[in-house]
Amino acid sequence: MLLRRISPMANFGQFGRDMERLLNGFLPEVDIAANRSRAFPPLNVWEEGDEYFIEAEVPGLSMDHLDLEVLGNEVIIKGHRQAPPHENVTIHRQERGDGEFSRMLTLPVEIDANRVEATLRNGVLLVKLPKAETAKARKIQVKAIE
Repeated sequence: MLLRRISPMANFGQFGRDMERLLNGFLPEVDIAANRSRAFPPLNVWEEGDEYFIEAEVPGLSMDHLDLEVLGNEVIIKGHRQAPPHENVTIHRQERGDGEFSRMLTLPVEIDANRVEATLRNGVLLVKLPKAETAKARKIQVKAIE
C-alpha cells in the first residue's frame, strides 16, 4: 500500500506552497496519527431528552476488557487492549493502540447510576445514562401573592 501525505494547502497553488513552506519553517512537523492516544477508543457523547449517551469504538474488546464507573456527573471508562502477538515479524506500521486506557467524562448534570445500561455490539460500546431526578426540569406552580 502506498501512503501519501496530502497537504491542506495543495489546492491553493503557489500561494499554498508559499504558506506551507512558511509554516513548516516555524512549526515542527507533526504526525497527527502518532500523537493520538494509542489505546483509547474514539467516542461520541450526545443528549436526548432525559438521557445522555456515550458511544465508544472498541473493536476486538469484550465486556471482560471494559470497566464502567458512574459517580455523580462523572463517567469513567477503563479498558485494556491486548497487543497482538508478533513473533519473528517486521512491523512496517502499527497504528492500532494497545495497553491500558482510562477516560473520565464530566457531564453537565448528575446521572442516576442505578439505571445506567451498557451494551457492546459489533465492537461499539453504547452507554445509556439517565439523568438523576434532581437534574430533570420540573414545572413549578407560581402562587399569586396579593
